[in-house]
Amino acid sequence: MLEFLLALLTTATVAALLWPLLRMRLPARDRLSGELAIYRDQLAELEREREAGTLKPAEAAAARTEIERRMLAAGDAAAGDAAAGSASGTTKGTAKAPGASDAVQKWLPPALSLCVPLLALGLYLQVGRPGLPAAPFADRGTEQPAPSRQLDVAGLLAEARARLAQDPNDAEALAALGEGLTLEAGGTVTQPALEALQRALPARPDDARILYYLGLHEAQSGDSKAAIARWRDLEASSPPDAPWLPMLRAEIARVAKAAGIELPQTAQPPTQAPQSATPQPSREQQEAMAQLTPEQRQQAIRSMVEGLAARLADAPQDRAGWLRLANAWKVLGENANAADAYGRADTLAPVDARILADWAEAHVRQLAPGAVPSAQAVAVLERLEKAEPRNALALFYLGVAAEAAGNKPAALQRWKTLLALLPADAPIRGMLEERIKAAGGG
Repeated sequence: MLEFLLALLTTATVAALLWPLLRMRLPARDRLSGELAIYRDQLAELEREREAGTLKPAEAAAARTEIERRMLAAGDAAAGDAAAGSASGTTKGTAKAPGASDAVQKWLPPALSLCVPLLALGLYLQVGRPGLPAAPFADRGTEQPAPSRQLDVAGLLAEARARLAQDPNDAEALAALGEGLTLEAGGTVTQPALEALQRALPARPDDARILYYLGLHEAQSGDSKAAIARWRDLEASSPPDAPWLPMLRAEIARVAKAAGIELPQTAQPPTQAPQSATPQPSREQQEAMAQLTPEQRQQAIRSMVEGLAARLADAPQDRAGWLRLANAWKVLGENANAADAYGRADTLAPVDARILADWAEAHVRQLAPGAVPSAQAVAVLERLEKAEPRNALALFYLGVAAEAAGNKPAALQRWKTLLALLPADAPIRGMLEERIKAAGGG
């Protein structure tokens, strides 16, 4: 019933708009007048060129003669058509039916205007789903989680640039800068983003974010095989329930399909009962992820990470789950949440030196330029220094904490040790030497 009413309303609206056209009388068209107007314009243009000196007098005279010949020919043709029409009407004893072509021109546009919406409505009723109620995108099934909040790209870029102003070789900040520039460009890995990611890669060769965007650049540059190879290596090295896997697998399938690349069928590993029962994404979830923009994918990943955090709230003894959550938060740049997750895992069993380094980094990344590490950060850094006495992160920030506490000898000892470890061209050497000098170390 609703569709019928819509059809009536559409027809009535079109008819109301066309009624003035139906009453309009179309003026007869004079072909000769149109042609003569064109020829007159050509003569005027010819005269302007002759006066400007761009056309020689002989050429101008020849062109004028040709235009005038065409004007005479047009007049003769029009006179011949009129005579032929008059003779035809006399022979048949009737005049030519006036306005036959005008009637067609008058009625054809309104008829087409009515047929087009009626045809469209018929097709919609045939293949569409008019009875389906409207639904927001976030509510269209469970395959696409709704993002919990908008990703602050401007904030991400500002924070990354602030860190790089303090340390140009900050790998985490370089990765964040590459990601932010890519999102700012609508998902295109620009040259500045690529340079930032390539600078960050040697220090963080296993960073999922860096590897993903480098693969995205290869795909956008036409090297789909290299992109798929990089992404498949990342897929193989990621934990089975890593929150970025749905997006990664969707991108692999999308790029392979677009490039006509046949993906090998990989054997599924034996099913194990992990400590954290995180459900694997279905094919529908992966396909839905492939349709999102890079910013929407980032938001979807964030929702998945928050879902993992909610599940761990009900299973707080899952140490492996807390470590996965900490790594996921760190990849997203949520360092406070990452530090908290590392702490939860450490209370269940002490973490090793590698995880201590990640934990300490999550703490110091929260510091404003020139700020002193918190007591919690110092505790983690001291454990890291004990496990790795030559760790640059621990030496520098424990030196900062010692200086702030008034223990300049301890600060100088750590900073001088760090200075000896740094290469001659390290960008932070100058800053470190100035701090040593200011602390009275010569």
